[in-house]
Amino acid sequence: MLVKITSKPIRTVLRWQIIATVVIAAGAGFWSGWHGAVSAVLGGSINQIADLAYALLISGGGIRTAGNTLRTLFRAEGARILLIVLLLGGVLTTYKEVIHPALFLSFVVSVLVFRAAILVKE
Repeated sequence: MLVKITSKPIRTVLRWQIIATVVIAAGAGFWSGWHGAVSAVLGGSINQIADLAYALLISGGGIRTAGNTLRTLFRAEGARILLIVLLLGGVLTTYKEVIHPALFLSFVVSVLVFRAAILVKE
């Protein structure tokens, strides 16, 4: 079953996140080499994957009551947080050559860009 993200703001912000991650990865690659670029891509990707899961969960449709809306939002946010913790922990424990500043800068920028969805008109 294919689920489409119906929210234009979320689609736009996911695109912005990819652009920001690529820009940060290019800078990190310039200053720290290959591992810096990979670390930045991983940092941005962690939040992008979690935000994509969030977007897919809230775009499911069929929400008709305020209670269902809240349940869906809480479930989506819980899944997002769980994915962030698992993916970040996985990267930090398995990628030994990680460049921490590049990883966390890309991650934080990705988080901040997602919050800009409120500025995008439907």
